[in-house]
Amino acid sequence: MQPELYPAIVQDAATGRVLMLAWMDDEALGRTRETGEAHFFSRSRGRLWRKGETSGNVLIVEELREDCDGDALLLRVRPAGPACHTGSLSCFAPWLWRRVAERATTRLDGSYVAGLVAAGPVAAARKLGEEGLEAALAGACESDERLVAELADLWFHSYVLLAARGLDPAAVEDELARRADGKADAAA
Repeated sequence: MQPELYPAIVQDAATGRVLMLAWMDDEALGRTRETGEAHFFSRSRGRLWRKGETSGNVLIVEELREDCDGDALLLRVRPAGPACHTGSLSCFAPWLWRRVAERATTRLDGSYVAGLVAAGPVAAARKLGEEGLEAALAGACESDERLVAELADLWFHSYVLLAARGLDPAAVEDELARRADGKADAAA
């Protein structure tokens, strides 16, 4: 018989970014409180697991809260690496980034992403520059459909360059948020 489970929302304590949703039972909750590291109940494996037990990407719990009804949890954590098994900082990253990160990590034979990442950041940057020029030209004098297609290539190759550099789009989102908060230089 499966134990009573509580949804546990995991949030980065420093950025406020939601990292993942997992499930906790009373044992996982107890272990988390004892150790200061997040433990969850795996519904697929039917057992307790410590986040990072194989990847090393543990979650250090800074705060644990229950909701008003006591049937859901919020864990505010300091992550020691990506929270998502795909290599993304968050399981709620855009689907395209999850795909690019997964291909960059697994280096699947025949994968365009894996090949470009393996060629290195310079090759990925060169391809991004090419796509940027094509998008600019399409924006100036081609159809809306062509512009959308070229911007799709540009966004995709931006993600590939981030992966090749070992970065996450969350860093770009954080920079944009910093600018929106008026913390950026006036020249930006």
